[in-house]
Amino acid sequence: MKEKTLVLIKPDAFSMHYSGDIIKHYENEGLKIVAMKLMKMDERIASKHYAEHFGRPYYKDLMGFMTSGPIIAIVLEGENAIANVRRINGKTNPAMADEGTIRKLYATNGTRNAVHASDSPESAAREISIFFNASEILDEEYEVIMEEIL
Repeated sequence: MKEKTLVLIKPDAFSMHYSGDIIKHYENEGLKIVAMKLMKMDERIASKHYAEHFGRPYYKDLMGFMTSGPIIAIVLEGENAIANVRRINGKTNPAMADEGTIRKLYATNGTRNAVHASDSPESAAREISIFFNASEILDEEYEVIMEEIL
């Protein structure tokens, strides 16, 4: 099933200049970028994105980390994109992640773990809408129009 999912390249990976390598992992697995932006997550966006973590002991540190520097927000599309991206990313704790996964290669620890990815179709829809409006996401209709123009 063709799906869209949100990926965030977190401040740690961005500051270490891993962004291009991380994006290449997704593309090499056949996922297609349909939206992407470089931004600095502010507290308003972070609190929406991490609303389900509010009140947990790590919430303040998570918010501080995610608003500490630039991120890259990406919408990826492909067959079973949500599960595939989570497999490509690896386990949250890089020490437990499989060899060759993004977190094994680029994460520092379980908190500074290079990337975020949606965990379900519902989360993907909610999260994508936090970072992108519909006009910022390319779809197949746009591609057909561009092919006709070119």
